[in-house]
Amino acid sequence: MVTSRRALVATVLTGVGLLGGLLLGPTRPAPAADVPGLSGWLAEPLSPPDPRTGTPAQVAAFFTRLTPAQAAAYTTRYPAIVGNLDGAPLASRYTANQARFPQSAGRQILAFDDRGDGLITEVLGDLETADRVTVLVPGVDTRLADFDTGLGGVQRRATGWQARQLFDRVLAADPGARVAVVAWLGYDPPEGMGRATLREDRAAAGAAALDRFVDGLVLGRPDRSVAVVGHSYGSTVAGLAAPGLSSQVTDLVAIGSPGMGVTGRAGLRTGAEVWACAAPDDWIRRVPGLRVLGVGHGRLPSDPGFGARPLPCDDVDGHDGYFVPGTTALGAMADIARPRSGQDPR
Repeated sequence: MVTSRRALVATVLTGVGLLGGLLLGPTRPAPAADVPGLSGWLAEPLSPPDPRTGTPAQVAAFFTRLTPAQAAAYTTRYPAIVGNLDGAPLASRYTANQARFPQSAGRQILAFDDRGDGLITEVLGDLETADRVTVLVPGVDTRLADFDTGLGGVQRRATGWQARQLFDRVLAADPGARVAVVAWLGYDPPEGMGRATLREDRAAAGAAALDRFVDGLVLGRPDRSVAVVGHSYGSTVAGLAAPGLSSQVTDLVAIGSPGMGVTGRAGLRTGAEVWACAAPDDWIRRVPGLRVLGVGHGRLPSDPGFGARPLPCDDVDGHDGYFVPGTTALGAMADIARPRSGQDPR
């Protein structure tokens, strides 16, 4: 009997240890392959910045030194680098990504990578002249393959479609608005509800990429303001990015959020206005607002105790209905996405 009890205890402890290793141990995502053409790019006699470490300011300074013919030659020879290089001229990035993604003709693709689950960033509006830019950060299970069609073929889950609804709603209210909306799949979201979703490794990597992307958006544009809208796990990315985001980011919006990586609004360490909501029947409301030993994402920002300003969403259906035309959530986000004048319109 004693032996059998000891065996049972040992089995339980082993299971606990395995579970702890699964949840609390370090994640080991597959290492990313080298950027195509990287060795040739780094060997160029004009010494272009390393795309892995160069800042948007350094990239912009490099392109400023080039003649139009030289810039075009770099774009032609290294489309996989130029097309994803924050700080590079918009026209060069659009051209590079059109060459790599021919089926995107007529669209403004600011980044594109078809390796693995894929990355893509699309611009709606004129990013050269926009005074106000809104960046939409998607969540779990978003991939290049369903960027336009949505997970499971459900269109309202598609990041590209969501960005289009927001952009159209802004222009419907203010046809002359100098705005752009960016659908930013610039990180690798977790798949399903496994360990990567419970942890913040992917969010931390996404946050670093988001900080860099926004730095590129405001480079040379001190008059431009930016809003960041994070949906689901995308709000966790936005939360971890918040302390490093440019001060030109005036608003952070968390919709259907499992947590922003902090216990309350003060933990975001940002001067931006923070907004949040969760639809009445959004399953995210059942997620425990905890963050323990690297598992979980902290208090839900839709919880009044978090300290975010409430965004209306009582008429939203489920976890993916925030961008459906006619909803109060879409209207409120469109108000936030409009350019600001001397007075706060909210």
